[in-house]
Amino acid sequence: MIVTSAVRHAAAGTAALLFVLSAPAATASPAPPFSPASGSSVDEPTPPAPRFVDPARLDRKGTQVQRLPGAPSVPELSALSWVVADASSGEVLAARNAHRKLPPASTLKALFALTALPHNEPSDQHTVADSELTGIGAGSSLVGIKEGYTYKVSDLWNGVFLSSGNDAVHVLAAMNGGWESMSRKMQEKARSLGARDTHVVSPDGYDAPGQVSSAYDLAVFGRAGLQDPAFTRYCSTPYADFPAGSWSYGIANTNRLLTGADGVARYPGLLGIKNGYTTNAGNTLISAARRDGRTLVVSVMNPQGGGGLAVYEEARALLDWGFEAAGRVQPVGSLLPGRPKAEAEAEAEAEAGGRAMAAVRAADRADETVSVAAGGAPRAGAEAVAAPDKGFVGEDAPSGRSAGLPLALVGSACAAALALWAWRRRAAHRA
Repeated sequence: MIVTSAVRHAAAGTAALLFVLSAPAATASPAPPFSPASGSSVDEPTPPAPRFVDPARLDRKGTQVQRLPGAPSVPELSALSWVVADASSGEVLAARNAHRKLPPASTLKALFALTALPHNEPSDQHTVADSELTGIGAGSSLVGIKEGYTYKVSDLWNGVFLSSGNDAVHVLAAMNGGWESMSRKMQEKARSLGARDTHVVSPDGYDAPGQVSSAYDLAVFGRAGLQDPAFTRYCSTPYADFPAGSWSYGIANTNRLLTGADGVARYPGLLGIKNGYTTNAGNTLISAARRDGRTLVVSVMNPQGGGGLAVYEEARALLDWGFEAAGRVQPVGSLLPGRPKAEAEAEAEAEAGGRAMAAVRAADRADETVSVAAGGAPRAGAEAVAAPDKGFVGEDAPSGRSAGLPLALVGSACAAALALWAWRRRAAHRA
């Protein structure tokens, strides 16, 4: 009987490595986790990696991206935080300080719309009471709603999305249970979408103590909004007429990437979504665009340079990068509501271990095939190799035969096992 003993030794060695790596990660000295300082950029091309994503990656400071060979470099931006993601899959292509909690300004109106839009028909009419216009913050942006006037719901939503009218938000909130009730509903909606950085105090986005969101959450809201045709229609409308009794006046969307106002060039294929500004928040923006069958959503919070229009140019740079980098980066996170982190980590570990063991068994089956072809009898090598407590199987003397393909499979198993080992050590250190 002729057996390719080199394959058996390699398979046995791989199984031994898997057995060692399956021990608790705490038994080894954990390597320091990668955690760049604030302001640094992690922008070096990385080789192809398993599809699963480290659940904690977006919690890290600095720029997070996994570029494959040929991918463009991420643009250098001044915003405190930002996210660029694929709106269809929810995959985050790159991000900077994704979960940093910051005041959202009127981008919070995207969450308001997700919460309130489904509860009234566009053609419904409502006569505004004086009480519905009380409590509007000083200096708020307004569309010009008047007490005693009757408006269609579609007019009110145009006031929210185009003029960022806090008066329109107050009226729609009153139609949906009131200000405090709407705050609670928005909070619940955010949690249901997996947006856990957001705390709602004022549904219109007006500065309020404790009111925060994050670039990650804003991207989640933008992606969710694009799945609603009514939301998409309102946020992508550049101009509309707003009623004022017996006449009407024109209003323009304050998103300069949509209208091209103030010297900001219009972005091709832009779908909106919502811009904002307050003293505490600075300039904020959620934008989305479609090109060649792909839709991207980006969020930008509080650029530190370039003036009041920088938020649009930084969003433009992220959209351009995202379309160019499509298919040439590995995701660093997801906008989809996730399971508990421990469960996700356990599945990632099981997936990596399963791939390694499958490679070991494939190599052993190839070894067995060679043995049978040479006149030997089939052997239960895979079962023995996979059960370290029963002893390892192998030949002491090499046969001299070539085992290139099985050894390549074993090499893949070793690489996967080593990746799993490094990942477990990082996870243990974080824990």
